[in-house]
Amino acid sequence: MKNVFRRFECKYLLTREEAIKLQNYIDNNNLIAKDIYPNSTIQSLYYDTPSYLLIRRSIDKPDYKEKIRIRTYTVPSKDTNVFLELKKKYNKIVFKRRVILPLKEAEDFLKSDELKLDGQIGNEINYFKTFYKELNPSFLIIYDRLAYQDINSDLRITFDTNIRYRDDNLSLSNEPTGKLLLNSNEVLMEIKTCGGYPLWLCKYLSENKIYKTSFSKYGTAYKNLILGGKK
Repeated sequence: MKNVFRRFECKYLLTREEAIKLQNYIDNNNLIAKDIYPNSTIQSLYYDTPSYLLIRRSIDKPDYKEKIRIRTYTVPSKDTNVFLELKKKYNKIVFKRRVILPLKEAEDFLKSDELKLDGQIGNEINYFKTFYKELNPSFLIIYDRLAYQDINSDLRITFDTNIRYRDDNLSLSNEPTGKLLLNSNEVLMEIKTCGGYPLWLCKYLSENKIYKTSFSKYGTAYKNLILGGKK
């Protein structure tokens, strides 16, 4: 399983009708295949400082920003393996490093000053935790995803619906419920690749007037709650 990623990630806000139209276009023309696990409910528990330093910096859109989270594709027990992920973005390129460990170990590691991870990726996460200190669970972001993956390249296209969040009851083991982040007719599409888009995709986006947008699930949840944005 791949645990190191380097790629561009571009986001697009679509209506459900636009998303279904594109999915049908992909399927009917056999352009790329659905992922080996095409449908999933993703939970990402973000950690931040007491002053929300990480997300406040991210919202300012600096050249370099970073986040840390625990991610799971199920409702885990304490013994269920999860991904502890360090995500960085520099000069529009996203770098993601992750390790796999049981949920309880990931939680214990993040709240302990003494516990350390092994390996190169572990050392990067250790440094992050030591540098920022006092990391605590801040927001839980949950959404349902349909994923496509090109078997002949690194192109990946995902469609996220029912994006929701919680700032309390921050346990990944509870029911994946929360306040809606977008309205029920909106879909967040992400296109991820190390290189350029294939011609068919460029043509489709252009002809259907689908344009990139700047959107952060964590950032929007923070604005909604802390800054009194749209609920």
